[in-house]
Amino acid sequence: MKNTLAITLSLLFSCIIWTGCSNSTLPNEEINTSWVFVANEGNFGASNGSISMIDDRGFVHETEAIGDVVQSLEVYEDKLIVLINNSHMIKVYDIVSEGIAMPGIAIQTNGSSPREMVIIDGMVYFTNWNTSDVKVFNLHTYNIENSIPVGVMPEGIITDGIKLWVANSGEDTVHEIDIISNTVTAIYTVGQGPQNLVHHNGNIYISRTYYNENWATTYHGTSRIGTEVLINNYGSGGPCGGSILSHQSNIYRSFNGGLSQLDSDLNLLEEGMIGEFNQSNVYHIDKINGNFWFTLTNFEDHNEIKVVSPQGIELLSYKVGLFPGDLAYWEKSD
Repeated sequence: MKNTLAITLSLLFSCIIWTGCSNSTLPNEEINTSWVFVANEGNFGASNGSISMIDDRGFVHETEAIGDVVQSLEVYEDKLIVLINNSHMIKVYDIVSEGIAMPGIAIQTNGSSPREMVIIDGMVYFTNWNTSDVKVFNLHTYNIENSIPVGVMPEGIITDGIKLWVANSGEDTVHEIDIISNTVTAIYTVGQGPQNLVHHNGNIYISRTYYNENWATTYHGTSRIGTEVLINNYGSGGPCGGSILSHQSNIYRSFNGGLSQLDSDLNLLEEGMIGEFNQSNVYHIDKINGNFWFTLTNFEDHNEIKVVSPQGIELLSYKVGLFPGDLAYWEKSD
């Protein structure tokens, strides 16, 4: 149970965050030097998506509702960039020691249904389901400056700083894009339902989830783009999720309530799994400061985050907003 001081601080933070008073100050010992931001998607069509913010003392603060399906977020310098899927909007917030300065700046994407993003030198490259493209948003001018056509329902996107790779979840391809020319330079066939990607040792690893014609049966798989494309299908009904991560010298994929290491043939190794949760509640997994952050939801009243060490020890637990998904970490620069 929070003590009186903690409750007072929580209320004070809420006032600062919600009113956007970024110039307000707290005693030096209470100023935060880091935040973990959580995209709480909210109910589709209800415009009740929000952002939970975990300060460096472990208190959780939640913004007011900011839109319909808070899809993804990224930190760039001292700004938080947020894609709001069903509001078809980008929101940009200044990050301050007290949280984010509300109400932020909203940029419409004209019905594009934005999904995921990467940021390179002040340029936000983000995927869009409805327009089947990667749009390029300039954080200096606040304009959408370009559109790069890709495949059906583009989802995950990653970069090495020179190229982009885009997973087209509505088909079986990954598009490779040169960021200098903003053109597609290669298309790889990787198996149905590519969703999330990770770059590791010169290879691109892709987690895949797809369905039968009436969406009644779920299938999972993993693929790798290297000197050739390797595809491993796990079949139907497997207890997998979509997260895929690089950790030390290995690749891990969401499986059976935790993270499973993949072998060289992309088989799931059950021995030495990290995390032990109900897979139906595991929505997203990310790595922050060497630990694994599991977002858990039953899409009703169970919405929390569990922080797990690489050794599988549960370290921390946080209650957050409705349907937590994407995560982003900010640390104050010197």
